Amino acid sequence: MSMSGADFNGVGEDPRIFRNICRDRILKDMLKPDKDKENKSAWKVLIMDKFTVRIMGYACKMAEITDAGVSLVEDLFKRREPMPSMDVIYFVQPLKENVIMLLSDMSGRCPLYRKAYIFFSSPIPKELVTYIKNDSSVIPRIGALREMNLEFFAIDMQGFVTDHDMALTDLYGANDHNSKKFNDTISTMACRIATTFASLKEFPTVRYRAPKSANPSTAPKFDMVPKWLANATWEIVSKYKSTIPEFPQKETCELLILDRPIDQIAPVIHEWTYDAMCHDLLEMDGNKYIYEVSKGDSEPEKKEALLEDQDPLWIELRHTHIADASERLYEKMNTFVSKNKAAQLHSRDGGEISTTDLQRIVQALPQYGEQVDKLTLHIDIAGKINRCIREYGLRDLGQLEQDLVFGDAGAKEVINMLRSKQNLSEENKLRLLIIYAIVCPDKFEGDKGDKLMQLAKLPSDDMKAINSLRYLVSSDAKKDARASGFSLKFDAQKKKNTGVRTERQDGEEGWALSRFFPLIEELVEKLSKGELPLNEYPSLSESSSTSQGTAEGASAPKPAQNPQPMSRRSRRTPQWAKGRNSDDSQSSDSSVLRHASGDFKRLGNRIFVFMIGGATRSELRVAHKLTMKLKREIVLGSSSIDNPPQFISKLKALGPS
Repeated sequence: MSMSGADFNGVGEDPRIFRNICRDRILKDMLKPDKDKENKSAWKVLIMDKFTVRIMGYACKMAEITDAGVSLVEDLFKRREPMPSMDVIYFVQPLKENVIMLLSDMSGRCPLYRKAYIFFSSPIPKELVTYIKNDSSVIPRIGALREMNLEFFAIDMQGFVTDHDMALTDLYGANDHNSKKFNDTISTMACRIATTFASLKEFPTVRYRAPKSANPSTAPKFDMVPKWLANATWEIVSKYKSTIPEFPQKETCELLILDRPIDQIAPVIHEWTYDAMCHDLLEMDGNKYIYEVSKGDSEPEKKEALLEDQDPLWIELRHTHIADASERLYEKMNTFVSKNKAAQLHSRDGGEISTTDLQRIVQALPQYGEQVDKLTLHIDIAGKINRCIREYGLRDLGQLEQDLVFGDAGAKEVINMLRSKQNLSEENKLRLLIIYAIVCPDKFEGDKGDKLMQLAKLPSDDMKAINSLRYLVSSDAKKDARASGFSLKFDAQKKKNTGVRTERQDGEEGWALSRFFPLIEELVEKLSKGELPLNEYPSLSESSSTSQGTAEGASAPKPAQNPQPMSRRSRRTPQWAKGRNSDDSQSSDSSVLRHASGDFKRLGNRIFVFMIGGATRSELRVAHKLTMKLKREIVLGSSSIDNPPQFISKLKALGPS
């Protein structure tokens, strides 16, 4: 059984991958001593605030921090013992309360530490610099005072969030906007996005979703959010050219700023890849998965596992279809069984090995240690996911969801599903009706929506989620909805089945239930080819070129555009859902990044996509998939990463309180 993970070691360590650049900036630029500093082997104290400790947690492992010479990690606001013989590194936000605290540590006759190396996560206001300079006793004790420009959470090798979990409700909700909160959210989000470009020393061409209002000068705030965020980000990044040494003077990458209204289906439809189903169907705390392992006659032992990049099986399986992931796990275990006689005794004679058999085999052979533990973990996860699929009737539900999206089903099929499937949970029925409302808004006008909710036996509170869809469409529709009943308009001409995606057959066969793909996939492909319409996605950049950064470095021609409603989606079989025998299968991170890592220097310029209001696991998968397909690293940023229940909770909160 090959489980050494050798194929993945080089990938995770490639210094040119987005998150590794962030990690190296912390380890090499901040934690490790300067070249001209004496006593390079001296241990240091690291002090952080509540926000920067999370930045550090996403970017680095504790072992890496220790290897960089840090012997103690402390909380800025907790009582600390004096260590006058040791140097200290402060990694904090540039806030007055933080500056006051670190000055109190280092001022007076008996400072807590010998010398302070101060690193701020974002640009420090001039008044705080003056405040520090005014303390004459501290100045000689400061070894460094720098701006790290690192104020985001690198949640994935190619993904980050700005920690604005309530951005959807704060920026798009129905309640009267708190102008200060609204503006502060835009401001801090722009600053944190900008620090990603400061960290990578990238100067972006900035594109954004244009306001949908007929008259932008009178457009409401929520319709202007992408434009305002783009303007704020562009203003900050432009200043880096004169404030950050060696920062590019010309555009080196592309940034596309989108918001959740462009695709409301992606956050609620059942995504059939391993990663998405883990976060949708299993109880997880972030990337932490809790499971039980039985050992003989003793009670089951609870274990915790992190589903992260250091796990080669997770890297291989995370973006594969659940059916493909299950097949791979069975193949790995069958290979293991065929090579171990002891394992064969625990399998069925010539029969198919069940998930229970697999777990029993692994438990009987503990001598294989960590490698077998990883396989046990993923067998347990895949088994639970497949049980959920059977018990909740998700196969039929998933088929109907995708048929609705592509116009192959309507009212008859929805009603039959609600009447016949008694095992559907309230959440799954609500998700089905949300998709139905987006695709066929006319079916929810007047009292039609209430009747469907009664048929589904859903509480009236759940209707809030469907009614709140109006706050994620055009401003004209919002005005109509507030004045009357339910209304969803996705473009100027209201028509039946407004949200249905268009057909586009490409003759490829894939796994079942793999037709759906997020709309950002088409947008990123168009952006890379120079085909994204400027009237729909204007540019703030100094250069109007939209085709820079292709793998060959050549400009792509811009064909005539036929703008389509943003809710339209083409049908195609995504490459990631193909069988593994396909020549161009991109079914796992291992295939994408193994090739990308070995050929990284030849990749074109990066594309950054930022989703306001929360991104999805399927959209994160798109970033990985398109990296290989377009030969450009795609980095997805967002205010948050949401699973379907989280998005529905936020959707309900959009309406009036």
